[in-house]
Amino acid sequence: MVGGGSDAFIGAIHRRAAFMDNLIELVCGCFSVDPEISKSSGRSYFLPENRIYNTYQEMFEREMALPEEERMDFVTIVTPNRFHFEPAMMALERGFHVVVDKPMTFSLDEAKQLQKKVEETGLILALTHVYSAFPAVKEAKARIARGELGRLRRLYVEYPQGWLAERIELLGGNNAGWRTDPKLSGKAGCMGDIGTHAWHLSEYMTGLKVEELCAELNTFVPGRPIDDDGAAFLRFEGGVKGTLIASQIAIGEANNINIRIYGEKGGLEWHQENPNLLIMKWIDRPSEILQVGNNTFLGEEAKWNTRTPAGHPEGFIEAFANIYRNFALTVMAKLKGETPCADCLDFPTAYDGVRGMQFIETMVAAGYDDHKKWHKWID
Repeated sequence: MVGGGSDAFIGAIHRRAAFMDNLIELVCGCFSVDPEISKSSGRSYFLPENRIYNTYQEMFEREMALPEEERMDFVTIVTPNRFHFEPAMMALERGFHVVVDKPMTFSLDEAKQLQKKVEETGLILALTHVYSAFPAVKEAKARIARGELGRLRRLYVEYPQGWLAERIELLGGNNAGWRTDPKLSGKAGCMGDIGTHAWHLSEYMTGLKVEELCAELNTFVPGRPIDDDGAAFLRFEGGVKGTLIASQIAIGEANNINIRIYGEKGGLEWHQENPNLLIMKWIDRPSEILQVGNNTFLGEEAKWNTRTPAGHPEGFIEAFANIYRNFALTVMAKLKGETPCADCLDFPTAYDGVRGMQFIETMVAAGYDDHKKWHKWID
């Protein structure tokens, strides 16, 4: 692991998720730019002293010197966006698979370089767009693909938060600092942090790509150098229209990501804060509320990503774990020279990482366009 020390937030989420299915073991890491924090964190994770490193450069070189059966198989990168690219590229160049938090890189150019390196090496890169890994989302995606909603027409996706309604980044002691600093987060704030989740969920569930958008980006908190709110009209391939809203100044909201999708025959609705329910709506019969769990009426895609009987909620950690499990099974198959199962390959990849950076670039170009023109997807 690179990053994820005892003073970090998301690293602990990654570790808990990775360990859930007993397929992954933490064997080494550089957990902070501060060597003392890295050392103390590694000790608390029960690592031997010689596998706790002061820099990720040192980690890669010393791991490469170990016998193949001892060295790490892959690295998880859980640092601020500015520091995703270099360790990811270094890992790929040395033959290590990669898991990286989203957005994949700091810039679109970096994302394209990583995608090219993945293609050249044949290595596996997973991107943790966690909301695409909920069982109810898998069920919805499968039903849309089977045509149950008919030809799609309209989509609404929103991700409101309220934690940045004040300029708490000035207080210190929280992770708002780097998220609101363009030098660390990249050119988008709210849209890079959570807007990308909303966009990815829309493309993942529908199976359609956004072709162009018209957007507005806002900075409501005085003095903040980056967006904390925004919205966009989306045009998907096939004539489907969408609306995307993301905000971090919506007071009272936590992680209230919601999506509604409508077709000619019906619609569906999913709310992340009530993740085990999928609402199906029909033109010719009453709506249905599906309780996700190991129920017989669920498709195999949902069952593959479900661990508990119905009525026992699965949430954020389990969705993260689905990405790690599918990634781990894919890497294990590759190490054995076998073909991974189709369900194992169901996780966001470098391709999604490039699409995400294209979304950010297009949103920024459109969001600050005073003429509010439609902008083609930036390649």
